[in-house]
Amino acid sequence: MRFTRTAPLLSVCATLLVLGGCATGDAPELPPATFVTLEEGPGEDYIIGPLDQLTIHVWRNPELGAEEIQVRPDGRITIPLVKDLPAVGKTPSMLEEDIRRQLSEYIEDPLVSVMVNEFAGTFSQQVRIVGATEEPASLPYRANMTVLDAMIAVGGLSEFAAGNRAKLIRFDKELGSQREYALRLTDLLKRGDSDANVLLQPGDVIIIPESAF
Repeated sequence: MRFTRTAPLLSVCATLLVLGGCATGDAPELPPATFVTLEEGPGEDYIIGPLDQLTIHVWRNPELGAEEIQVRPDGRITIPLVKDLPAVGKTPSMLEEDIRRQLSEYIEDPLVSVMVNEFAGTFSQQVRIVGATEEPASLPYRANMTVLDAMIAVGGLSEFAAGNRAKLIRFDKELGSQREYALRLTDLLKRGDSDANVLLQPGDVIIIPESAF
């Protein structure tokens, strides 16, 4: 499922494309990723975001749960006996515990399960693709996601894209600052160069400039 946020993306495009238009020779490249990971590992615990759709089940008390409930834009949910409970920023297990704690005021030892049916994730978990692509978008990050996956999701490069001058902007938690990495999207998408495919991380921004002519 694709989640596009055109207005927020367009508002940052002008600033980001200044960075993307620079020569990639100054930016390092990331190590290549395989197209099919032989041993895929789990991602970090999923963090619930606005507009995620949840199923909440309360054992032996189905009337207290919800088959399909969407997290509101303000980040909260409401179910029977639980009003305006913050959900955004929590893992499903954390939300389960919060619901269990509130329901325990009314029933003894409630058993609660929370499942994420449709997800958008928090902004910090999304991968953004802006610039010269067919459809700029914010995509929910998933474990083992690569640049190839992201580019397929947005329909590839536009006609005038300078794919080999694209950049990836990533926040380095250890340094506490952003870093830039060179991407070779033309080599990846037009020439099938597997070495140009790299793994993504939550919060990555891919910037694709247009050709100068």
